[in-house]
Amino acid sequence: MKLSIVIPCYNELATIDAIIRAVNDSPYPSKEIIIVDDCSTDGTRQKLRDEIEASGKVAKVIYHEINQGKGAALRTGIAAATGEIVIIQDADLEYDPNEYSRLVEPILRDKADIVFGSRFLGSDAHRVLYYWHRVGNGILTTLSNMFTNLNLTDMETCYKVFRREIIQGISIEENRFGFEPEITAKISKLKCRIFEVGISYYGRTYDEGKKIGWRDGVRALYCIIKYNVFR
Repeated sequence: MKLSIVIPCYNELATIDAIIRAVNDSPYPSKEIIIVDDCSTDGTRQKLRDEIEASGKVAKVIYHEINQGKGAALRTGIAAATGEIVIIQDADLEYDPNEYSRLVEPILRDKADIVFGSRFLGSDAHRVLYYWHRVGNGILTTLSNMFTNLNLTDMETCYKVFRREIIQGISIEENRFGFEPEITAKISKLKCRIFEVGISYYGRTYDEGKKIGWRDGVRALYCIIKYNVFR
Protein backbone atom coordinates (compact mmCIF):
# COMPACT_ATOMS: atom_id res chain seq x y z
CA MET A 1 0.00 0.00 0.00
CA LYS A 2 1.16 3.53 -0.73
CA LEU A 3 1.56 5.83 2.27
CA SER A 4 0.67 9.52 1.83
CA ILE A 5 2.57 11.68 4.32
CA VAL A 6 0.86 15.04 4.83
CA ILE A 7 3.20 17.68 6.29
CA PRO A 8 1.64 21.01 7.37
CA CYS A 9 4.37 23.62 7.40
CA TYR A 10 4.60 27.14 8.83
CA ASN A 11 7.93 28.90 9.41
CA GLU A 12 10.06 25.74 9.59
CA LEU A 13 13.14 26.89 7.67
CA ALA A 14 15.46 25.36 10.28
CA THR A 15 13.97 21.86 9.97
CA ILE A 16 12.30 21.50 6.57
CA ASP A 17 15.33 19.94 4.84
CA ALA A 18 15.91 17.53 7.71
CA ILE A 19 12.30 16.36 7.94
CA ILE A 20 12.05 15.76 4.18
CA ARG A 21 15.29 13.78 4.31
CA ALA A 22 14.08 11.78 7.31
CA VAL A 23 10.75 10.97 5.66
CA ASN A 24 12.45 9.89 2.44
CA ASP A 25 14.91 7.74 4.40
CA SER A 26 12.18 6.08 6.49
CA PRO A 27 11.82 2.32 5.99
CA TYR A 28 8.31 2.30 4.54
CA PRO A 29 8.84 1.52 0.83
CA SER A 30 6.03 3.32 -1.06
CA LYS A 31 5.59 6.95 -0.06
CA GLU A 32 3.93 10.13 -1.34
CA ILE A 33 5.10 13.28 0.46
CA ILE A 34 2.68 16.23 0.41
CA ILE A 35 3.78 19.52 1.97
CA VAL A 36 1.30 22.32 2.61
CA ASP A 37 3.00 25.64 3.31
CA ASP A 38 0.64 27.79 5.38
CA CYS A 39 2.02 31.13 4.14
CA SER A 40 5.42 30.95 5.86
CA THR A 41 7.30 34.23 6.27
CA ASP A 42 10.75 33.02 7.40
CA GLY A 43 12.11 31.82 4.06
CA THR A 44 10.54 28.35 4.14
CA ARG A 45 8.21 29.24 1.28
CA GLN A 46 11.06 30.42 -0.95
CA LYS A 47 13.10 27.32 -0.15
CA LEU A 48 10.20 25.07 -1.09
CA ARG A 49 9.70 26.91 -4.39
CA ASP A 50 13.32 27.39 -5.35
CA GLU A 51 14.89 24.12 -4.19
CA ILE A 52 12.58 21.42 -2.92
CA GLU A 53 9.88 21.38 -5.60
CA ALA A 54 12.43 20.79 -8.36
CA SER A 55 14.43 18.24 -6.40
CA GLY A 56 12.01 15.35 -6.82
CA LYS A 57 12.15 14.69 -3.07
CA VAL A 58 8.44 15.38 -2.57
CA ALA A 59 5.36 14.55 -4.63
CA LYS A 60 3.44 17.81 -4.10
CA VAL A 61 3.93 21.22 -2.52
CA ILE A 62 0.75 23.26 -1.98
CA TYR A 63 0.82 26.91 -0.94
CA HIS A 64 -1.73 28.79 1.14
CA GLU A 65 -1.84 32.47 0.28
CA ILE A 66 -3.10 33.37 3.77
CA ASN A 67 -1.97 31.84 7.06
CA GLN A 68 -4.89 29.75 8.31
CA GLY A 69 -3.48 27.22 10.76
CA LYS A 70 -2.52 23.56 11.06
CA GLY A 71 -6.04 22.23 10.65
CA ALA A 72 -6.53 24.18 7.43
CA ALA A 73 -3.21 22.91 6.07
CA LEU A 74 -4.19 19.34 6.91
CA ARG A 75 -7.56 19.80 5.21
CA THR A 76 -5.75 20.84 2.04
CA GLY A 77 -3.11 18.11 2.21
CA ILE A 78 -5.50 15.29 3.02
CA ALA A 79 -7.72 16.21 0.08
CA ALA A 80 -4.68 15.88 -2.22
CA ALA A 81 -3.56 12.47 -0.90
CA THR A 82 -3.74 9.46 -3.21
CA GLY A 83 -2.18 6.72 -1.06
CA GLU A 84 -4.28 4.01 0.54
CA ILE A 85 -2.97 5.09 3.96
CA VAL A 86 -2.56 8.69 5.16
CA ILE A 87 -0.29 9.78 8.01
CA ILE A 88 0.12 13.23 9.54
CA GLN A 89 3.71 14.36 10.03
CA ASP A 90 4.71 17.68 11.64
CA ALA A 91 7.44 19.65 9.85
CA ASP A 92 9.56 19.91 12.98
CA LEU A 93 11.69 17.06 14.29
CA GLU A 94 9.60 16.06 17.31
CA TYR A 95 8.37 12.81 15.72
CA ASP A 96 10.54 10.15 14.08
CA PRO A 97 9.58 8.92 10.57
CA ASN A 98 11.58 5.75 11.20
CA GLU A 99 8.52 4.59 13.15
CA TYR A 100 6.16 4.57 10.15
CA SER A 101 6.36 0.80 9.75
CA ARG A 102 5.31 0.33 13.36
CA LEU A 103 2.43 2.78 12.98
CA VAL A 104 0.96 1.32 9.81
CA GLU A 105 1.35 -2.35 10.81
CA PRO A 106 -2.12 -2.71 12.45
CA ILE A 107 -3.71 -1.37 9.26
CA LEU A 108 -1.62 -3.58 6.98
CA ARG A 109 -2.65 -6.59 9.06
CA ASP A 110 -6.30 -5.51 8.74
CA LYS A 111 -6.63 -5.14 12.49
CA ALA A 112 -7.19 -1.37 12.48
CA ASP A 113 -8.66 1.44 10.41
CA ILE A 114 -6.96 4.23 12.36
CA VAL A 115 -3.78 4.27 14.47
CA PHE A 116 -2.72 6.91 17.02
CA GLY A 117 0.95 7.15 17.93
CA SER A 118 1.06 7.58 21.70
CA ARG A 119 3.90 9.42 23.40
CA PHE A 120 2.89 7.85 26.72
CA LEU A 121 2.98 4.15 25.83
CA GLY A 122 6.07 1.97 25.68
CA SER A 123 9.67 2.64 26.57
CA ASP A 124 10.95 4.70 23.63
CA ALA A 125 12.96 7.89 24.10
CA HIS A 126 11.10 10.99 25.28
CA ARG A 127 12.61 14.41 25.81
CA VAL A 128 11.80 15.81 29.25
CA LEU A 129 10.09 19.20 28.88
CA TYR A 130 7.06 21.10 30.18
CA TYR A 131 5.21 19.67 33.19
CA TRP A 132 2.05 21.71 32.65
CA HIS A 133 1.86 20.67 29.01
CA ARG A 134 1.76 17.05 30.16
CA VAL A 135 -0.91 17.84 32.73
CA GLY A 136 -2.99 19.72 30.16
CA ASN A 137 -2.62 16.91 27.65
CA GLY A 138 -3.81 14.40 30.22
CA ILE A 139 -6.84 16.51 31.12
CA LEU A 140 -7.84 17.04 27.49
CA THR A 141 -7.36 13.36 26.63
CA THR A 142 -9.41 12.29 29.64
CA LEU A 143 -12.24 14.71 28.83
CA SER A 144 -12.21 13.60 25.21
CA ASN A 145 -12.37 9.95 26.30
CA MET A 146 -15.31 10.67 28.58
CA PHE A 147 -17.32 11.94 25.62
CA THR A 148 -16.10 9.47 22.99
CA ASN A 149 -15.94 6.40 25.26
CA LEU A 150 -12.49 5.65 23.87
CA ASN A 151 -9.51 4.82 26.10
CA LEU A 152 -6.81 6.78 24.30
CA THR A 153 -3.69 7.82 26.18
CA ASP A 154 -2.66 10.65 23.82
CA MET A 155 -5.47 12.36 21.93
CA GLU A 156 -3.26 15.36 21.08
CA THR A 157 -0.54 13.35 19.32
CA CYS A 158 0.62 14.44 15.88
CA TYR A 159 0.96 10.88 14.59
CA LYS A 160 -2.46 9.81 13.38
CA VAL A 161 -2.74 7.23 10.60
CA PHE A 162 -5.90 6.65 8.58
CA ARG A 163 -7.24 4.55 5.79
CA ARG A 164 -7.61 7.23 3.12
CA GLU A 165 -11.30 6.65 2.45
CA ILE A 166 -12.06 7.30 6.11
CA ILE A 167 -10.16 10.56 6.57
CA GLN A 168 -11.20 11.93 3.18
CA GLY A 169 -14.81 11.20 4.10
CA ILE A 170 -14.64 13.46 7.15
CA SER A 171 -15.28 17.19 6.87
CA ILE A 172 -12.49 18.99 8.77
CA GLU A 173 -13.76 22.29 10.17
CA GLU A 174 -11.09 23.44 12.61
CA ASN A 175 -8.33 25.64 11.19
CA ARG A 176 -5.85 25.43 14.05
CA PHE A 177 -4.93 22.86 16.70
CA GLY A 178 -8.61 22.11 17.34
CA PHE A 179 -8.16 19.53 14.60
CA GLU A 180 -7.07 16.92 17.16
CA PRO A 181 -10.21 16.80 19.36
CA GLU A 182 -12.42 17.39 16.32
CA ILE A 183 -11.09 14.43 14.36
CA THR A 184 -11.11 12.22 17.46
CA ALA A 185 -14.78 13.00 18.10
CA LYS A 186 -15.72 12.38 14.50
CA ILE A 187 -13.92 9.05 14.12
CA SER A 188 -15.43 7.81 17.39
CA LYS A 189 -18.88 8.20 15.86
CA LEU A 190 -17.88 6.12 12.82
CA LYS A 191 -17.20 3.04 14.98
CA CYS A 192 -13.81 2.53 13.35
CA ARG A 193 -11.22 0.10 14.66
CA ILE A 194 -8.73 2.35 16.48
CA PHE A 195 -5.33 1.24 17.77
CA GLU A 196 -2.57 3.02 19.68
CA VAL A 197 1.13 2.38 19.17
CA GLY A 198 3.90 3.65 21.44
CA ILE A 199 6.25 6.15 19.81
CA SER A 200 9.30 8.21 20.75
CA TYR A 201 9.07 11.98 21.19
CA TYR A 202 11.78 14.59 20.69
CA GLY A 203 9.90 17.67 21.85
CA ARG A 204 11.18 21.18 21.33
CA THR A 205 11.01 24.35 23.40
CA TYR A 206 9.37 27.63 22.46
CA ASP A 207 12.82 29.04 21.75
CA GLU A 208 13.27 26.20 19.26
CA GLY A 209 10.02 27.00 17.49
CA LYS A 210 7.17 25.32 19.38
CA LYS A 211 3.91 27.09 18.51
CA ILE A 212 1.04 25.63 20.53
CA GLY A 213 -0.01 27.69 23.56
CA TRP A 214 -2.59 27.89 26.33
CA ARG A 215 -5.19 29.46 24.06
CA ASP A 216 -5.05 26.33 21.92
CA GLY A 217 -5.77 24.29 25.03
CA VAL A 218 -8.88 26.37 25.71
CA ARG A 219 -9.96 25.90 22.09
CA ALA A 220 -9.40 22.15 22.39
CA LEU A 221 -11.71 22.05 25.41
CA TYR A 222 -14.35 23.92 23.43
CA CYS A 223 -13.93 21.52 20.49
CA ILE A 224 -14.32 18.45 22.70
CA ILE A 225 -17.75 19.68 23.73
CA LYS A 226 -18.72 21.07 20.32
CA TYR A 227 -17.96 18.01 18.21
CA ASN A 228 -19.11 15.41 20.72
CA VAL A 229 -22.32 17.05 21.92
CA PHE A 230 -23.55 19.40 19.19
CA ARG A 231 -22.47 17.58 15.99
